[in-house]
Amino acid sequence: MKLQQLRYLVAIVDSGLNISAAAEKLHTSQPGVSRQIKLLEDELGFELFLREGRALTRLTQSGQRVVERAQRILREAQAIKGMSLDVRDAQRGTLSIATTHTQARYVLPPVIQKFRQKYPKVRLHLHQGTSEQIAGMMNSEHVDVSIATGSREQFPNCILLPCYEWYRRIVVLQSHPLARARSITLEKLAAYPIVTYVFSLTGPSSLPAAFERAGLEPDVALTARDADVVKTYVRLGLGVGIVAAMAIDPQEDADLVSIDARHLFPRHLTWIGFRRGVFLRRYAYDFMQLLAPHLDRSHVSRALQAPTQDGVDAVFADIEMPLFA
Repeated sequence: MKLQQLRYLVAIVDSGLNISAAAEKLHTSQPGVSRQIKLLEDELGFELFLREGRALTRLTQSGQRVVERAQRILREAQAIKGMSLDVRDAQRGTLSIATTHTQARYVLPPVIQKFRQKYPKVRLHLHQGTSEQIAGMMNSEHVDVSIATGSREQFPNCILLPCYEWYRRIVVLQSHPLARARSITLEKLAAYPIVTYVFSLTGPSSLPAAFERAGLEPDVALTARDADVVKTYVRLGLGVGIVAAMAIDPQEDADLVSIDARHLFPRHLTWIGFRRGVFLRRYAYDFMQLLAPHLDRSHVSRALQAPTQDGVDAVFADIEMPLFA
């Protein structure tokens, strides 16, 4: 049994049982991948996949167990490689981050600027998407860490560390009636078209849920994954914008009126996550602490030892989270 065979096996599963796609991802030939899987099955003495002709239809029960162990072995091999790199050259490497537009545009710039000053030889890759897309990138191991809000159930095999809390804000044109309102209620908001973030496809979204609890049905005119897009359509008069507090730039958004909505919608927690069992390079620890000062190496190391996410949460239970108001 070879490590390469296990790598081919996991790549096939990650590619939806498409051998050609797996071969392309591995930069090798489709016949070569098929041959190695057949050799592995011959050595094990059982089939890993059920087949219809040459097409793979699904994993066998035994094949599923082999894949789970193969994934753990490959993670450990990658961790050993990371340890070697950290000893030989702690200042060089790559860090791939999956996050939302709001984080990439409004939160990460000063963090990345400081990180680059300390680690100029570390290559950073930012991948932006919705929570579902971020989870997909994380689960397929295309990125090292994720930064997102909510949707924790989509990251079952990750350790999620709390970074900061935030509320939503309402943005309207200066000529809009809500800009002069003494108080804002859900009833007043529901009287106007709303422009906000794309709602989750895999679970309840807190914004429509807030209206539902009040017995109201909001008129959602447009949703987008990008806070700048939301504000663009607010400027066009399409409706009332609802965005994250950190997505308001006092200078760039001076033409809009920003209204605190913490009394209308729940508080949110942004977290940074990485896969369980991964080896964190020195610069990864430093990146996390630049993002959230309370994520020092001591707390992160304790979180790494926690067997469940509840245990991770307990590590930070006594720490007051910073607030983006």
